[in-house]
Amino acid sequence: MIKIGIIGGSGLDDPDILQEPQLVEVDTKFGQPSSALMIGKIAGVETVILARHGRRHQYSPTQVNNRANIMALKQLGVSHIIATTACGSLRAEIDRGHLVILDQFLDFTRFRKNTFFDSFDKGIRHASMAYPFDGVLRRTLYEVGLALGLTLHPDGCVVTIEGPRFSTVAESKMFRLWGADVINMSTAPEAMLAQELEIPYAAVAMATDYDCWKVDEEPVSWNEILEVFQKNTDNVKQLLVKVIEKLNKESE
Repeated sequence: MIKIGIIGGSGLDDPDILQEPQLVEVDTKFGQPSSALMIGKIAGVETVILARHGRRHQYSPTQVNNRANIMALKQLGVSHIIATTACGSLRAEIDRGHLVILDQFLDFTRFRKNTFFDSFDKGIRHASMAYPFDGVLRRTLYEVGLALGLTLHPDGCVVTIEGPRFSTVAESKMFRLWGADVINMSTAPEAMLAQELEIPYAAVAMATDYDCWKVDEEPVSWNEILEVFQKNTDNVKQLLVKVIEKLNKESE
């Protein structure tokens, strides 16, 4: 039996998509997660929604306790994690509102706790990270997105920066040269931690801007990100619901 965890970015932590929702407080050995967790059902499947930055978006990317977030989902018995995130596009073909099913990351965070294995006292632990995003979840997201008529890309490499500042033009151009397709401030630590706990994890990224490499446009602003995100949140919610329905059918 599957149990889905949804980690929601800005505007995509909406408990209204849940049937029979209830709020649950969870504590972990790594502290408390960003918010109380909303537990309910989507298409008859037990689902847990976690607001990555808190219900009031009160936590900056650096302040998010990723270890507590992933461990809280583990403690609640989540079998799969689907994350949503806003991102800047580093490719002309990934336009505003397009969705990207991430398959690789570059980690440029500096101050995050990104492992559960701080000590090797109980044995050496080096998690494999060659393919950090689950193939089955990624394929399901893509197939369902196509069936819904959404504009989405089947793969993409995200570079996760520390934030909360945006990139310089030089950095943005460097990330493009290094093969990154989109940029955000959240995905890499989540993917690493989920992999360490052996929870299948996938992330769907919504492009909201062109970062600042595209010098014929104004550099990205937070208001621009919110505007594009709010226009497209219904598409992502619909995608999540249909993906959960499909995963449930395939697990029966």
